[in-house]
Amino acid sequence: MGGPKAAVELDGEPLVRRGVRALRGAGLDPVVVVLGAGLPGTADLLEPGTSWVPAPGWDTEGQAASLRAGLDALAGSDAVAVLVALVDTPGIGPEALARVAERARPDALARGAVGGRTGHPVLVGRDHWKAVRAAATGDAGARGFLRGRDDVVAVEIGDVAVDDDLDTPADLQRWRETAR
Repeated sequence: MGGPKAAVELDGEPLVRRGVRALRGAGLDPVVVVLGAGLPGTADLLEPGTSWVPAPGWDTEGQAASLRAGLDALAGSDAVAVLVALVDTPGIGPEALARVAERARPDALARGAVGGRTGHPVLVGRDHWKAVRAAATGDAGARGFLRGRDDVVAVEIGDVAVDDDLDTPADLQRWRETAR
C-alpha cells in the first residue's frame, strides 16, 4: 500500500477512523485500536478520545503481535469478550459487527461468515484469551487457535457486509471503482 493501511483514505476518510466509526456504530465500547506499522503518524489519524496501544513486535509478527497487544490492553477491563476487526475490511460495517458481537459471553467463540466462509470479525470470549494469546504466533492472529474447533459459531453477515480485504493498491482501486 506504500504506507500504513490505517492511514489509507477511502472516501476521504482514513481506514482506521472508518473502522472506529463502524465499531462505535455497532454499540461497542470500549474500542481499542492496535497500531503496528507507522505508529507515530497513524495515531494522529484517530479521533480525540480514541484509545490506542502499540503492537510491539508487529514488524516481525504482524497480526499475532497486534492480537496480543489488544488482549493485553483489555486484560484489566470488565469486558466479557473481544471483537477483533481489521482496518482493511471496510465492507464490514456496524450491522455486521453488531450481529457477531451479540454472541459475546465469556466462553464464546464466533466468526463472521459470508456465504458460509468464515473470516472477520472474530469474537473471542474472555475464557479463551490466555490460550489465544499463547497460540498467537506469526502473521496469523487467532487462526491457529480457531482452526478445527467445533465450538466456533459461524455468524452469517453476507447480507449486510462485503468481506473484501484491501491488501494491495489494486484491491483498493477495485474497491473505489465499485459502487459500495
